[in-house]
Amino acid sequence: MNMNLKSGPRFASLRTVLFSIAVALAMGVMADACAIDVDPADYVPAPAGTTAGLLYQQHAERDASYSSGNRNPGNPLLTSDVTILRLVHYMNIGGYTVGPQVLLPFASLRSGRDIKALGSENALGDLILAAPVWLVNDPAKSTFFAVAPYLYLPTGSYSDSRALNVGENRWKFDLQAGLVQRISGPLYLDLTGDVMVFGKNNDYGSGRGSMRQAPLYQLQSYLRYQFSATTNATAGLSRTWGGETRVNGVDNHDQPNQLKISFGGSTFVAAKTQIMGSIGRDLSVDNGFKENFRLNLRLLQIF
Repeated sequence: MNMNLKSGPRFASLRTVLFSIAVALAMGVMADACAIDVDPADYVPAPAGTTAGLLYQQHAERDASYSSGNRNPGNPLLTSDVTILRLVHYMNIGGYTVGPQVLLPFASLRSGRDIKALGSENALGDLILAAPVWLVNDPAKSTFFAVAPYLYLPTGSYSDSRALNVGENRWKFDLQAGLVQRISGPLYLDLTGDVMVFGKNNDYGSGRGSMRQAPLYQLQSYLRYQFSATTNATAGLSRTWGGETRVNGVDNHDQPNQLKISFGGSTFVAAKTQIMGSIGRDLSVDNGFKENFRLNLRLLQIF
């Protein structure tokens, strides 16, 4: 690409500008995706006394970045592979079903093309504690409603000198509510909404700045068709907004305003073993990297 620059003050090269944009976006890549994504039927509880272990593998590719709804110039590439270990136990407390659980992520982030200089990072993420409480648990009517608090502990790998970080060096709290309702016959609707609030990162960027973030909101919906009691197919749509960051008191005007779509399904391959998979991508992003492809796989084992 050729650029004609006017005479006068020196202008940064296109490569330098692209790199600066990429650093600003990449340093928040984990935060941009921090809303709690759910899988279809997540808010259908298992019977009290059940313990389940889950293994997630998530692969995503991002080949474009956006600012204020406009695509930035250049040819960036940012890929991520995230593994999550999750353990949940269902119990009855005061007549309500509760599912205390712990989640431990490990992520590999890799940059390429125009932003290759950002490097890569392979590390443990922040430990997550959660405990959904089912206020409505009515299998006869196929109606389930729960409220779930999630607490993120700043235990993951983080360095202010790295452009890519898996840990975020801050506390986070997310409050999520989920509804599952059978519409008719084998067709179900899953609706989930949540709001996440953030602690302050006082060691942000190479200049050891202070970063704050406004609350982040997300709405998720799935249509789920149950071919049988053990096998289904799903289609999902999600909208994320809010979450503007401020560094050293200066607003970044970087709300993601993300819209994404997914298609998938799950089946029990044994009485206590389920596999789930889905593919998806972003339909639109106002600020940040745009995913052009995502693959999610999940293995669930009931003990």
